[in-house]
Amino acid sequence: MVTRILRLPTVKARTGLSRSTIYMRISDGRFPKPVSLGKRAVGWVEVEINDWLNQQIESSRKAGH
Repeated sequence: MVTRILRLPTVKARTGLSRSTIYMRISDGRFPKPVSLGKRAVGWVEVEINDWLNQQIESSRKAGH
């Protein structure tokens, strides 16, 4: 399996969250932490973002019942 790293614009597009909301949730422990790609670059592991999205869908569907 290939590990893909997603940059912030892609993470924002996939989740529908703003930059500030993403970083606020990271600090609260409610969003996957980014990995360092260099001095001033970070990215997110695609599988972790997909898992987070699936958890959000599951909890949303359970709350609706």
